[in-house]
Amino acid sequence: MRLIFLGDVVGRTGRQIVTTHLPRLIERYAIDFAVVNGENAAGGFGITEEILQSFLDAGADVVTTGNHVWDQRDALVFIARQPRLIRPINYPPGTPGAGATMVTARNGARVFVANVMGRTFMEPLDDPVRPLEHALEMHKLGSEVDAAIVDVHAEATSEKQVFGHLLDGRVSLVAGTHTHCPTADHRVLPYGTAFITDLGMCGTYDSVIGMEKDEPMRRMVERVPGQRIGPATGPATLSGVAVDTDDRTGLANWIAPVRVGGDLDPALPTRWEED
Repeated sequence: MRLIFLGDVVGRTGRQIVTTHLPRLIERYAIDFAVVNGENAAGGFGITEEILQSFLDAGADVVTTGNHVWDQRDALVFIARQPRLIRPINYPPGTPGAGATMVTARNGARVFVANVMGRTFMEPLDDPVRPLEHALEMHKLGSEVDAAIVDVHAEATSEKQVFGHLLDGRVSLVAGTHTHCPTADHRVLPYGTAFITDLGMCGTYDSVIGMEKDEPMRRMVERVPGQRIGPATGPATLSGVAVDTDDRTGLANWIAPVRVGGDLDPALPTRWEED
């Protein structure tokens, strides 16, 4: 099974590169299932229902979020009618929406996707481990589901790596999001789970994590608040990973970076073209 997961979409440039290139990638590589983290898609802060629909129309099967999920207040309402938009699973009981979902892929496979938020250097949330463990108990890889993907939205690299090892052999992919900088540690862990500490962002890299750079630089130097920070507007890069899984076990065979456009070196899953 062929999976693709794209990192945090930041602002208009990030939206445009995703909606332009995701359909092309799906067609070119016959990708079965696509996940996009959309929590910064609306001007860098949250996601609207219109933007969510544009990602679904472009081929995203599930859109994950994180600490900015409620920045657009309407999300508290529309998330209830959009089951393919999920928020971190460790929000308190009664929070609108769901932290996990199961969706049928283009090839008919059953794919489980969960979103969890870390707590180190992040706003305090409930324990991230136990609700995720409970959800995975009901969606066991290789029996109840054919593939399982976990978005770990966290600041600390160590926390994301802990989740990778905790879930190794139990899910197809653990992908870190939130820090907007793609890491070079993509690999298949010893028990068969594909892992990357951070997918990077889909947005403008001539920036400060996707945002226009002058105001963050001024704030660091002068140490006083000023103008509102907004998304950068230069050429964008699409950033994420491609993963191939075993049809019998659901575990990963390999993982490769995906980067298109903008300032970063390009990377495509050319192995799929050789199969």
